Amino acid sequence: MKIIKSNAAEFKKFFSELRLRGGVHSPELLSSVAKIVSDVAARGDKALFKYTAKFDGYKLTSATVEVTPVEKKKALAQVKTEDLKVIKLAAKRIEDYHRHQVAKSFMIKKESGVEMGQRILPLQRVGIYAPGGKASYPSTILMAAIPARIAGVEEIILVTPARGGLLNPLIAAAAGVSGVKRIFKIGGAQAIAALAHGTKTVPQVDKIVGPGNAYVAAAKKLVFGQVDIDMIAGPSEIIVIADKTANASFAAADMLAQIEHDEMAAAVLLTNSEDLAREVSLEIYRQMRILSRKVTAEKSLTKYGAIIITQSIEEAVDIANSFAPEHLELMVKNPKKILDRVRNAGSVFLGSFTPEALGDYLAGTNHILPTGGTARFSSPLGVYDFYRRMSVLSFSRESFNKMSVPTAHFAQMEGLDAHAKSVLIRSK
Repeated sequence: MKIIKSNAAEFKKFFSELRLRGGVHSPELLSSVAKIVSDVAARGDKALFKYTAKFDGYKLTSATVEVTPVEKKKALAQVKTEDLKVIKLAAKRIEDYHRHQVAKSFMIKKESGVEMGQRILPLQRVGIYAPGGKASYPSTILMAAIPARIAGVEEIILVTPARGGLLNPLIAAAAGVSGVKRIFKIGGAQAIAALAHGTKTVPQVDKIVGPGNAYVAAAKKLVFGQVDIDMIAGPSEIIVIADKTANASFAAADMLAQIEHDEMAAAVLLTNSEDLAREVSLEIYRQMRILSRKVTAEKSLTKYGAIIITQSIEEAVDIANSFAPEHLELMVKNPKKILDRVRNAGSVFLGSFTPEALGDYLAGTNHILPTGGTARFSSPLGVYDFYRRMSVLSFSRESFNKMSVPTAHFAQMEGLDAHAKSVLIRSK
């Protein structure tokens, strides 16, 4: 495990490499994905099915691309009772939390004869992408679909790769619990293209949400504007800030929990304690030996794992703010005391008994989070992501007359005569 001091020359180089990992903005990747997106946009199902066979290894037709009620029933029959129970528990807690994000329309009276306000309208159709490659994530469906349903989205569509053309039972269970009605057995860039442009069998959506690999992220980047997207998600990441009071085994376990996702995941410990740094390094080595995904964790840790020794906890927070991590754990004596210093993070976990894994599954907060430094300007997925806001205004004749001259004046300042005349014609 790399142990680097914050004032060492290699520190800046390491953090620069962290930011650039994932290759979502690589010209080569974007060019490759652009060909897939444009092909699906032009040829619809024919191209969609071709790429599914090529990349996912199973054949689809217009009759088999959408999961049938019989397929759903078969998949759900394979779900263990205890598995369904924990999915329902997670769904309830996610719903309880996200109910607090509901927005309301409003109208205000600015002055006599003037009303203005905002209408909150849900999107009509949303597409959710759920990964199904190296692992399937039913939790992602809960995190995406439940806020959409709370917002009032009329139709929620799920796309997910189906290994061998068969729907994953846990995916089917999560979809059923969260209110997804239609599921399509497609994945990758071709699925994003199908949702964005629509095909004969896959309806066009208004927005695409949910994480995926670099090809999925690149496709979302390319279709943005044709449809809305939640974010361009990169590889997962965690920063743990810890002082000498932290439990080394807890910190090591949380870092390993993040890097088992894939070879591009990142885990960094920031601490002002050299003793803790050594203890965590040893704990990571000890715990990693028994992981089922040991090979993945080793590759990730070698490239994107490190322990940074800082001058103080305050410096650690400043470093974390500059990186804006997806997940930030504060394993310090008084985490609430330094929370106010945290400006940039997707989700913050306070104290030794709030591991990031709680946020992934059962806490209730959303685990679809900004990555790669985008927490500087982005937020976790929420109910607010599934609304449109429409402005509304109304002027009486009397109130219009009061505003007509300065409005026309402003239009003339900008050289827009027709704008000015559209106001002055009413004054006459």
